[in-house]
Amino acid sequence: MDIRENIANTNDAVISIRGLCKAFGSNKVLDDFNMNLQKGQSKVVLGRSGSGKSVLIKCIIGLLTPEAGAINVFGQNVLNISQEELDEIRVKIGFLFQSNALYDSMTVRENLEFPMRRHSIRLSEKEANERVVEALKNVGLEHTIDMMPSELSGGMKKRIALARTLILKPDIILYDEPTTGLDPITGREITTLIKEIQHKYQTSSIIISHDMKCVKNTADSIALLLNGKCYTEGTYSELAMSDDPNVKQFFE
Repeated sequence: MDIRENIANTNDAVISIRGLCKAFGSNKVLDDFNMNLQKGQSKVVLGRSGSGKSVLIKCIIGLLTPEAGAINVFGQNVLNISQEELDEIRVKIGFLFQSNALYDSMTVRENLEFPMRRHSIRLSEKEANERVVEALKNVGLEHTIDMMPSELSGGMKKRIALARTLILKPDIILYDEPTTGLDPITGREITTLIKEIQHKYQTSSIIISHDMKCVKNTADSIALLLNGKCYTEGTYSELAMSDDPNVKQFFE
């Protein structure tokens, strides 16, 4: 399957990536990478460990700067805009870190309030509290509102991190290995939660994962990252039936 035959119409894309290149020294992690994310779509980026999956989404959010290419988010190339304009776009993008990145010295409530303060979201105390409670209800953890991260299990921390991602009501959510380090049952719960959030809020999502159960249950489309390029795209069923050994190795 040739990726050039499968690039979707960029007119409807909330994210359009073209010719993206990122290297660390002589190591070319992304090499002319191309991909679209359509509105309301859940796209999994699949690849081996160290293939550049996390580098890709860090480029999208502006945490890393590529050497070449374009990343258009809501029609703006994030590589050629001011810091103020980038911050405005970031408000619309939620990022679930692999490590959860909760602040250990803050309560759950304070962790969820932090993004609103950082982005100067002007809400009354009542409105801010309602938004925190709503986000916690979405992940089934309202009772943890005044707990500290140290009191939470690994799965609960992941849910709280997801609640914090939802607090700004983002249009796009980037998930970096959302089930890594979780036991199978908790991993399934997080996968189900990702699907529920997408359907409830009609978010567009990029999910970085090598957990094939998560991939199968969340992906509307899969982009295979190989040798720095988007090697192919397709649904789980389409790629699972491929005879291409580069694709087949992920589905055996």
